[in-house]
Amino acid sequence: MYKNWYAVQVRTGKEDKFVEWCEKKIDHQAYKDIFIPKVMMAKKYQGKWHDEKRVLFPGYVFVITDQVEDLFQELKKIPDLTKMLGEYKGEIFPIYSKEVQYLLKYDQEGHVVNMSTGYIEGDNIIITDGPLMGYEGSIKKIDRHKRIAYLDLEGFEDITSIKVGLEIISKN
Repeated sequence: MYKNWYAVQVRTGKEDKFVEWCEKKIDHQAYKDIFIPKVMMAKKYQGKWHDEKRVLFPGYVFVITDQVEDLFQELKKIPDLTKMLGEYKGEIFPIYSKEVQYLLKYDQEGHVVNMSTGYIEGDNIIITDGPLMGYEGSIKKIDRHKRIAYLDLEGFEDITSIKVGLEIISKN
């Protein structure tokens, strides 16, 4: 299950366009799934909070395939391809299984990480609902005013800080 996940680096902000081009221009037999992990965030404008989907890893698209060489040749048809992560001396390696497990852990439905809800008791964050439940120790920082939790993810050739939605309903 985890042996055939690949990360493709694309121009930041062009992730959706890249997937759209792939679906139109490349052979669908070259991949099983192509997707952009997204995160549900709350944003306040016009005096109200609104739910918005944002790209979880800006500049990256994920592909599941058993035919990586065929996929790589097909991806060369797409203009905003930067590179495939894990490429070394002509070979392309999949992302590590722990990275895939991390993505699956937070992926709720349709590759979207939903908002979590919790409260603060003393110095501890307690998550009562959502994908962060049980993973409070992974939270490095929170911004209560923007309803964001920051987590560090090891992998993807570095430690990446990601933002996920977190609503803190009370503080004791």
